[in-house]
Amino acid sequence: MNIFTFPIIVIGLFVLYILNSIKILREYERGVIFRLGRVLPQPKGPGLILVFAPIDRIVRVSLRLITMDVPPQDVITKYNVSVMVISVLYFRVIDPLKCVIEVQDYIYATSQLAQTTLRSLLGQVPLDDLLSEREKLNMRLQEIIEQHTDPWGIKVQLVEMKQVDLPENMIRAIAKQAEAERERRAKVIHADGEFQAADKLTQAADIISTNPQALQLRFLSTLTEIATEKNSTIVFPLPLEILRAFSYDKSQEKKQS
Repeated sequence: MNIFTFPIIVIGLFVLYILNSIKILREYERGVIFRLGRVLPQPKGPGLILVFAPIDRIVRVSLRLITMDVPPQDVITKYNVSVMVISVLYFRVIDPLKCVIEVQDYIYATSQLAQTTLRSLLGQVPLDDLLSEREKLNMRLQEIIEQHTDPWGIKVQLVEMKQVDLPENMIRAIAKQAEAERERRAKVIHADGEFQAADKLTQAADIISTNPQALQLRFLSTLTEIATEKNSTIVFPLPLEILRAFSYDKSQEKKQS
C-alpha cells in the first residue's frame, strides 16, 4: 500500500461522514437533537444543520396544522339516549421539545384524549342541547382538550362535530315532537287572531252604539257588497225598530180605555 493511500482514505471517510451529517429541514420542520442522550436546549432548523451520529440523534417535528378525524363515538347522552358522533380535531405543535419529551406519541395521545373527552362531555348533556347548542359544546371540547395538551406543547385550534347520527325510533319521535309543536303554534296563532278580532269588533260596536245612524250606514254598505255578487236572492235582517212600529201594543189600548 502506498504511503499516501491511507491519508486519502481517512480524508475520504471524513468527507463522507460530514456529508452524511448534513441534514436539511423544511420551513415547517424543526429538529430536536439528543446529544449523548441529553436534549439540546433549542430545536434546530429550518435549513441546513449538522447531526453528528452516533453522538447526536435527531427527531423531526412538523409545525403544520394537523387535521385528525376522531373515530365515530357511540355516546350515551343524558337521559340514556344513544347517538353516534363523528367529529374532527385541528391542532398544531408549538413547542417541539415538549411534544417529544413529555409524551411518547403526541398524535396518538391527542387522538385518545379527544375520544375520551368527547364521550365524557356529551354524556352530561341532553339530546336537545347536543343538537341545538353544538357551537357551545365545540368550544367546551376545545377548552378541555387544550387544557390537557398544553403541557405537551400542542395548541388545539378547533374541534368540530361533523355529524350526529340518531336511531330510527328517535328520529320518528323527534318528527312527532316537531309536528306537535307546529300544531301548537298554529292553534296559538289562531286563538290570538280570534282574540284580536273580538277586541276590534267590541271597539266597533262601542262606536256604532253611540250613533244609531252608523248602524244604518253599515247595513246599507253590507247590502251594496252583497249586490255586487249578482245573487238572485238576498236575505237580510230587518231592524227591530221597524217591526216595533207595526206591532200592536194591547197594554196601551187598555190605558186609553
